[in-house]
Amino acid sequence: MPRSAAASAENRTVLVTGAGKRLGRDIALTLARAGWQVAVHYRLSGGEARQTAADCEALTGRTGSAAVFAADLADEAQARALLPAVAAHFGRVDAVVNSASLFEHDEAASFGYAAMEQHLRSNTGAPVLLAQALAEHLRSAADGRDGAVVNLLDQKLWNLNPDFFSYTLSKAALEAATTMLALALAPAVRVVGVAPGLTLTSHLLSDEQFQARHQLSPLGRSSSPADVAATVAFALDNRSITGTTLLVDGGQHLMRFPRDFSLM
Repeated sequence: MPRSAAASAENRTVLVTGAGKRLGRDIALTLARAGWQVAVHYRLSGGEARQTAADCEALTGRTGSAAVFAADLADEAQARALLPAVAAHFGRVDAVVNSASLFEHDEAASFGYAAMEQHLRSNTGAPVLLAQALAEHLRSAADGRDGAVVNLLDQKLWNLNPDFFSYTLSKAALEAATTMLALALAPAVRVVGVAPGLTLTSHLLSDEQFQARHQLSPLGRSSSPADVAATVAFALDNRSITGTTLLVDGGQHLMRFPRDFSLM
């Protein structure tokens, strides 16, 4: 991650949304292991978020290198207040990883405005507001630092199916916003998408079903949490990447799936 000569690697600060559990937690731990200070965002998973923060501190070996921040990202006021709160606590913010995501089922037949708006608020609007806030924070810092935003997307955008209709619309909008923000916020902020394949199981899949579907790719395996987290770290550190998406899915986007993995 680019930074001024006066800044050390130890005070780089990243906000990871949805970092209390699942993929957000893996991303937070990977970045802490690389020396980042980590702002662990959560909405409801306060206990898990505090554990993630404690684990991040253990990995950096520095007390105070992680802290937790609660916000409902579907609420515009709370989304706008989140990054300034992180900046006030740590003194600086260098990056945002938009990992938090609403993923609720609907389809064309059950689609309605309420579900669409709920997904767009959490999955599209909040990441845009946080990128906007990071750019404003860096402008006000006036110390020559630049920053980066990583948006977690989904391989299904390159292999569309009609399941989880509102979720998919919200991620498609975020993919477009990644390009537009990269243009609007350059050169101060880079904006990169990372699109995993089937990475973690859910209540909709048995372990056997997950393992079978995880293997449905040209490489014989989809992405692991470690794969995705490593790609996020790479995107944050590589100064030449912006306005594009890195697909981390074992090639699943190259195969035709008529249904979402969870409903196959």
